[in-house]
Amino acid sequence: MSVFSVEFKVRDYECDMQGIVNNGVYFNYLEHARHEFLLAKGVDFAQLARDGVNLVVVRSEMDYKASLTSGDRFVVTVAFEAVSRVRFGFRQRVVRLADDKVVLEGLVIGTAINERGRPAIPDTFVERLAG
Repeated sequence: MSVFSVEFKVRDYECDMQGIVNNGVYFNYLEHARHEFLLAKGVDFAQLARDGVNLVVVRSEMDYKASLTSGDRFVVTVAFEAVSRVRFGFRQRVVRLADDKVVLEGLVIGTAINERGRPAIPDTFVERLAG
């Protein structure tokens, strides 16, 4: 299983009153990394939507291990896995670069929905992402 990664830096406005990244912001980090992963694999999320195929999240699990603070540099990793005939998963991690500390581990499960609202994963989708 190959692992893709994107580097980020915490911005001040992403932190809460405690001076740590707000828990909801991590969803944005993970989503951005997944979109970059798709593009790197030749899958254009926006083009799929224009073609009537909508990728949707059906489940998210996040285990928070530590906190990021303003200015921290970190990477978000993405590893694709097939879950079932109509579902796929992204195992993700947030890792602080200064000390290689795992800040978050997550699993995001998704599917593709066609214009009729039915699961319809494109034929080459899984092969392209798993390769």
